[in-house]
Formats: sequence, C-alpha cells, structure tokens
Amino acid sequence: MAFYPNERLALMIDGANFYSAAKSLDFDIDYRKLLEEFRKRGRLIRAIYYTALVEDQEYSPIRPLIDWLDYNGFSVITKPAKSYTDHQGNRRIKGDMDVEIAVDALQLSDNLDHIVLFSGDGDFRKLVEAVQAKGVRVSVVSSLKTDPPMISDDLRRQADSFIDLADLEGLIGRAGGSNNHDDDDDS
Repeated sequence: MAFYPNERLALMIDGANFYSAAKSLDFDIDYRKLLEEFRKRGRLIRAIYYTALVEDQEYSPIRPLIDWLDYNGFSVITKPAKSYTDHQGNRRIKGDMDVEIAVDALQLSDNLDHIVLFSGDGDFRKLVEAVQAKGVRVSVVSSLKTDPPMISDDLRRQADSFIDLADLEGLIGRAGGSNNHDDDDDS
C-alpha cells in the first residue's frame, strides 16, 4: 500500500458498510486514531463520513458518533433513512449513500491525488474506474477476513490497492475491548 508524503488525500467513509466490516471483525474504530494514521500517510484534505439517519427515533445510537466526528475533523454527510414494510410485513430501513459518495468523489478528484474509500460495496467499481481515469489513485479499505468477505471482488480488483481492515486494527482500533459502545469522546 503506497502512500506518498506530499500527495493530497481524502478519506471517504461509507458509514454503514465500514461499521458492518468492523463489527464482523469484532473491533471498534477509534476515529481519532484513524485521522492521525492517515495524516501520517499524506496531506489529508478531507475526511468525510456518510450515513443515513432514522428520523422518527427519539434517540439514535449513532448520534453521539456523528456529533463527535463533526467536531473533530470530519465532514459528516447525512440524509434521512427511508422506512418501509417489505412483502413479508417486516419494517425495513433503507439509507443508501452511494450517490452522495460518488458525486463527492468525482467533484473532489480534480484536487486530489489519492482517495481512500472505506467500503466494500461493489456498486463503487465504476466510480473507482472513473476517478482513476482522472489520474487519481484509489485505495479501498474493507475485509476479506470476514465470513462472508465484506469486499466485492470487482471493487478489490479495480482499486489501485486494497487494505484489509483487519490489518489496521492495531493502528485504528479502540483500546479496551471490542464492541463496547459507550458514548465517551473516544468514538
């Protein structure tokens, strides 16, 4: 995984996908450490976290994280999640942020050398190809070490480099155990 000290770098985090990968690997992300780690790897221009929020809940467990990220160096992009009932009568939530990530990646790519995409969603393969055509390198962070793998094979092959999230645990994992979702400032 090649990073260059003077390259202009952006982190684009598909919140739901990234959370699922970390949960499958049984560790929590320390977002402060994540920023510090990637600041060491280049000139960090943007760190953007994308997530859909369920609007009709009195309390959203993701709200403390969103607030912390917003005050600590991340741009946070949210939209309301859509609630619907599937054909079996079960309530489902849909909150896809793919279009927002794609538009931002294409808009920012003129001012970047390298995008680090934190998602394994195969729908991003064409986006990665388009950004690469503009001369921007793309690293994808997800995991092959989960069962099933969280990374689409097409996306992994398209990326300039693949970083397995499991290999970053020692650098960006939260100290003190796995999946202890407390609301302190170390989110």
